[in-house]
Order: sequence, then C-alpha cells, then structure tokens
Amino acid sequence: MPDMPPARPDDAAPASVCRWAVLMEYDGRGFVGWQRQKAPDLLSIQGLLEAAARRLTNGRDVRSITAGRTDAGVHASGQVAHLDFPADVTLSSATVRDGLNFYMKPHPVVVLMARPVLPQWNARFSAISRAYRYRILNRAARPALEDGQVWHVRAPLNVESMQQAATCLLGRHDFTSFRATACQARSPVRTLDRLDVRREGEYVIIETAARSFLHHQVRNMAGTLKLVGEGRWEPVQVGHALAARDRRAAGPTAPPEGLCLTGVGYAENPFSR
Repeated sequence: MPDMPPARPDDAAPASVCRWAVLMEYDGRGFVGWQRQKAPDLLSIQGLLEAAARRLTNGRDVRSITAGRTDAGVHASGQVAHLDFPADVTLSSATVRDGLNFYMKPHPVVVLMARPVLPQWNARFSAISRAYRYRILNRAARPALEDGQVWHVRAPLNVESMQQAATCLLGRHDFTSFRATACQARSPVRTLDRLDVRREGEYVIIETAARSFLHHQVRNMAGTLKLVGEGRWEPVQVGHALAARDRRAAGPTAPPEGLCLTGVGYAENPFSR
C-alpha cells in the first residue's frame, strides 16, 4: 500500500470557504503538541493557530489541517498547514501572516508565509515528502543556551558507525520495530528515502526524509543509532532489529527536544510564488 493516501474528494474545501496554506516555525516546549485538545487548559499549536484565525474573522470558526502532527516538545522550522477561512472575508497574504502572528503573541509560534491555494490542495494529503532533523549535543557539559533544543549525550559518539547502521534502514520496510506501540497508522510499511548522520563540532546531526513517518519513528531511529554511536550495539544489530518487527527489539525513544520538522515537499509548492 502507498505510504500516504492520495487526496480524497471530501478533503477539498467547500465553496463557502477560501483555503490558505501557511508555512510555520515554532518552539514545541510548553505545548502538548500540534493537535487541538478537548481540555481548554492544554495548549496546542493547532488550538493557538485556530484561535488566532478566529480573531481575523470576528469569531467565526476556522479549521486547520497540518502536514505533520508533531508531539509535545518537538519543534518545527518548516511546518505546513492549511486554514479554511470564510469565503466572504477578504484577506491578503500579508494580512493572514501578520494577523495570525499578532494574535499568537507571545507564544513562540510564527507564520513565515501565507498563500491562497486551490480547494483541492491539502496540507496533509498533497504532501509528497517530509524532512526531520535530530540534533544531539555530544559533550560532557550540559547545554545552557540550547536547553530544550537538543538531546544532551555525554558519551562520545562514533558517527561513522552510526552512519553505517543508518544505511540498514533505507528503503521500503516494515518499521514495526521503530513505531510507537500506540501508533494508529494502518500499515507499518514506509519508504525511508534519507537517513544521514554527520558531526558538526560538538553536535551530531541526523537528517531523514520520507513521504511519511510512523508515530515516534524518527525518535526511535535516533535512540537506536545512539546505542551504536556509544559502542553498545554493532551496526548490524540495527538491521536485525528492523527484521524482528517488534518494538522491543529496537532502541529507546529519543527525547522530543532534539527533533525538528524542517520541511514538507509538494509537487506544486504554494510558497514558491
């Protein structure tokens, strides 16, 4: 089956609304994640965005869909969502961007760009790729300036071994060993297009890309590669864990603070015009 279902007819915006795409960045700390929660005291990025959008429409509901529902503590520098504004509300790109940013202050959530899109364009189902970066601060001293932005690992990490292990995960596989036990995806099969590990001074950077990911897949891969970097696992063990199709066979889930959604790809990028 495909990694992500194609856009469905019922995902198109009705004639009564005008659909807008927004490109966002945010610091995930202090949020329960992207998804709106029923409890009003639980702050979500979706809830904050939709509340700001209501301010632009004098209290009329504006619903949103995102390309990737990030977890609590996970950051984004290239998140994409769409908003369905009432069609009779006249808005410009600058008004949507600046208005949303004004009403989301002082929270660390910013709309970088806003563009009107066709009714059938969908932030989730039109996406053809998603990219994440996981950052590890690999030194003895804990972070001061980047606390909450990186995973602090004291033990020296062997990046070459981590990269060797990472190649075992490239391609189309059953990623049951790297999905959260509560993952609701219908299939554990995904195609991993990129998984690169490199060192930049005191930082170990893991870059990955795919059409879609399972719940916790990137964090579980990062936690497993960390075991290899520490010398606790041989690179070949990552392939064995993948083949086991059992979450217990892989490494621990890396903490959310090191993870950032860096980009979402579309066949026709609404932000390129």
